[in-house]
Amino acid sequence: MQPPNISIHLGAHCTDEDRLIKSLLKNQQVLFDHGVVVPGANRYRPLLREVLGKLNGGAPSEDTQDVLLAAILDTEGAERLVLSNENFLSNHPNAFKKGMLYRNAGVNSAALRKLFPDCAVSFFISVRNPATFIPALHHIVQPGPFDEYVAGIDPDALVWSDVILDIREHNPDAPITVWCNEDTPMIWPEVMQEITDIDAGVALKGSFDILGQIMADEGIKRLRGYLASHPPATEIQRRRVLAAFLDKYALDDEVEEELDLPGWPPDLIDQLTANYDDDMIEIARIPGVTVLTA
Repeated sequence: MQPPNISIHLGAHCTDEDRLIKSLLKNQQVLFDHGVVVPGANRYRPLLREVLGKLNGGAPSEDTQDVLLAAILDTEGAERLVLSNENFLSNHPNAFKKGMLYRNAGVNSAALRKLFPDCAVSFFISVRNPATFIPALHHIVQPGPFDEYVAGIDPDALVWSDVILDIREHNPDAPITVWCNEDTPMIWPEVMQEITDIDAGVALKGSFDILGQIMADEGIKRLRGYLASHPPATEIQRRRVLAAFLDKYALDDEVEEELDLPGWPPDLIDQLTANYDDDMIEIARIPGVTVLTA
């Protein structure tokens, strides 16, 4: 059996929260018809965690790939397999440690990639402004006061490009697709199509799953009706329509995030945000990396 290509969604934490898998699972039959298999998370997450834990950085045996694929796939002829876990790069406490984002991203992604040596592997990751990412992580981990959690932070060192470069250097044969979590509502259909390698002309359910979380129900209903009667000719037109409806029907509590953090003055938040914008430009320049933008 020809081994499938594998799309591996790496998170990051506090971005996707399994919404990508949930959206894709709404399309199991359509995806299967195009050779794409999206198994439920419980089918592979415990298994991969166990195997990686036993290997502890060591090389897998020659039959590891076949055993894993046989356990994950319940069908033959799959051309693409989609796996997702925000903990592939680290657990929550290690996502930000000693002033660095995902300090073991390269090593951990390489260990995962080595499990499937005969498969073409592609990585996918959503990143988030550190000014909101770090507080969101702290809210989950809560090891102590926020000012202690970020003590000694160097805002210029808190960049995602280091994470992406680390993954690329450890996996030179694996392309990476990156997008900003802040853009996700606008580009969700494109994310779903990219990770499944499905043609843009194939309609997938769940394309409004993210937008629906930040837009009033009336807005979503009117948006669906408008797109049905006025199909956009291009992706740019579609996004302009989304932006217009979002401008009118956005839920303020969902699109505006108040940051009142001890130890983080407003000028530091502004610096982190400016650095994030510049960092995305740097990420787009990394060979083998594709950035999806809104």
